[in-house]
Amino acid sequence: MALRLATYNVEWFTQLFDDANRLAADGQGSARYRITRADQAEALGIVFTALAADAVMIIEAPDQGSRRDTVVALEAFARVFHLRTRKAVTGFASETEQEIALLYDPDRVAVRHDPQGLPSTRQERGKAPRFDSVLYFDIDVDARPEPIRFSKPPLELAVTAGGQTLRLIGVHAKSKMVNGAPTAAQSIRIAIQNRRKQLAECVWLRRRVEGHLDAGDSLIVMGDFNDGPGLDEYEKLFGQSGVEVVLGQDGPAERRLFDPHAAMVLGRRIGLQPTTSRFWQDPQKQYFEALLDYIMVSPDLAARKPVWRIWHPFNDPGCLKVPELHAALLAASDHFPVSLDLPL
Repeated sequence: MALRLATYNVEWFTQLFDDANRLAADGQGSARYRITRADQAEALGIVFTALAADAVMIIEAPDQGSRRDTVVALEAFARVFHLRTRKAVTGFASETEQEIALLYDPDRVAVRHDPQGLPSTRQERGKAPRFDSVLYFDIDVDARPEPIRFSKPPLELAVTAGGQTLRLIGVHAKSKMVNGAPTAAQSIRIAIQNRRKQLAECVWLRRRVEGHLDAGDSLIVMGDFNDGPGLDEYEKLFGQSGVEVVLGQDGPAERRLFDPHAAMVLGRRIGLQPTTSRFWQDPQKQYFEALLDYIMVSPDLAARKPVWRIWHPFNDPGCLKVPELHAALLAASDHFPVSLDLPL
């Protein structure tokens, strides 16, 4: 038996639903430039169908709030497009309108929200508190720990498939993007602050990873890290990217998580770099791409020789040769899915 898992950042998925959590596939504009809600919804239906995953970690899932319900919205979406991934689960609500949720096939996997760690009021030194809590961490090297909170708390799940139990952590780390700064100096200051926050979140994640490795758990960390080795000019200032921190790149091999796309970039082999996202940059009047989305696995799972795939509309031959899928990937989101086929 093989299990197919995927992570997919769906740009502003929440804007495709009304306040009754119904899919609003109409002619109104979506958050995608010059793409209607009907066009984006149809494109997503094509992509999810083609993925044929047993479970998809959705980043930027529909909002959870007083009038919105992430699970109800995602299950409505699955019914419209007759997806076998027809059940949804989410965890701690985000401070934003972008949640983390898992859409899964209940005939293939059993899933439950299973947060780990203690509240910050009972924080243990060097341990990871619960992700809806607070981590006290010195991010500006002034010997005074600052309270760190996730605006999008990672989603921790216990997943059973084929008689085996996996730990899944869905991640949407702090964005380092700077918008609207009036001066260059302010832009630099905000960029450094964002980088510090992103790194602190990754330190928190790594502490949780360490706990699972200590327990001998089979672990998968997946999602959008808004970061990667060599991605920006501030990496030298801080020594490592957040992705390297979560991977445990400086530690012994038996304590490292593995993602082949991260490994390619870290190896710097003749400049080759896989990418999972595509953004329009107005000043340059062209698209730029970045590797932001990862599926990291613990050493025991890496030893099973799983297969990773980036569903890139131009770089993946299978996506390129199917015109309908190629067009859908470009219309559906500014990120592309990453899948993992894991032997069980």
